[in-house]
Amino acid sequence: MSAETSDLTKVDSAVSGLSSSPTEEKKGHRRASSSAAGVYNINDLEKEGKELQIAKETQKLNWKLNTSPATLDDKEALKKFLTTPPVKKIDLHFPLGLEVTARNLKGVTIKDALDAIHKQFKKKADDELELPVLAGFEWDKEESWTRLIVHQKKEGAPSSGGKKKNKKDSYDE
Repeated sequence: MSAETSDLTKVDSAVSGLSSSPTEEKKGHRRASSSAAGVYNINDLEKEGKELQIAKETQKLNWKLNTSPATLDDKEALKKFLTTPPVKKIDLHFPLGLEVTARNLKGVTIKDALDAIHKQFKKKADDELELPVLAGFEWDKEESWTRLIVHQKKEGAPSSGGKKKNKKDSYDE
């Protein structure tokens, strides 16, 4: 019985007589942000007045919004940053009002943007989409500094159609 009461007093004394060292230790162990160096918060760029440049590769993808970005032939383009300088998150605004947000603490890549768009459109059938192909992105700082306007088109360039035919032929062999 006496051992139990001595344990209790130790606990009580620890609670009532807290030293400042444990709280200082906790502050020291705070996790640093997992964002990479050189990646900006879009709001900071707006305050500084830094302009965004959008990767030109997005215009050449001929990507259908309801297909997975993994099906694209140009895997290298997917790894490139969507904007220069790279940002942690950016809103993608569709002309009809839909807005999706692409996020990546190491810098939003083209793949991150396509994944965010695909998540919205993956359940749609081809005939449900009026403009099913991505034409590219536009940054209009007068309208909104923190978002890109998504442009769509009716169909992809014929070259992508030719590639698909070649793939089907290779499966037949």
